Amino acid sequence: MPDYKIPESVLVVIHSADLQVLLIERADRPGFWQSVTGSKDVIDEPLAETAMREVFEETGIRIGSPEVPLASLRDWQLSNVYEIYPVWRHRYAPGVTRNTEHVFGLCVPRDIAITLAPREHLQHRWLPWREAANLCFSPSNAEAILQLPRHAEAQAA
Repeated sequence: MPDYKIPESVLVVIHSADLQVLLIERADRPGFWQSVTGSKDVIDEPLAETAMREVFEETGIRIGSPEVPLASLRDWQLSNVYEIYPVWRHRYAPGVTRNTEHVFGLCVPRDIAITLAPREHLQHRWLPWREAANLCFSPSNAEAILQLPRHAEAQAA
């Protein structure tokens, strides 16, 4: 039996305190910029663990380190259900066409070292939040970034 992706994932908007957003360019689709995303490894994996694992795998940022305390990761209590792009449907079990994506925010120091997974991403860049939203190919990713100021304000309060 093939290992199919679980159609439940996380989207992690990585940002600095001054609302600069980290975007990464997909290696399998050059020109497609996004935040960190990834599916659960197992059905009962807690979403926060999925987020922590994906952030580390894709950027080298270790949540729970002195530089990025666990409290820096915030569950925005926002989920998006969307149609899986046809180009990626083969990764899922036959008949699976929709994914549920859970949105998290992660505030990190702007000068944090980024180590990309070369098989997954080509390059990264920091952009002001509106510019980052405009560059994302995914509508749900762009919408999440547009909500960043509200969530960052709530976290600071």
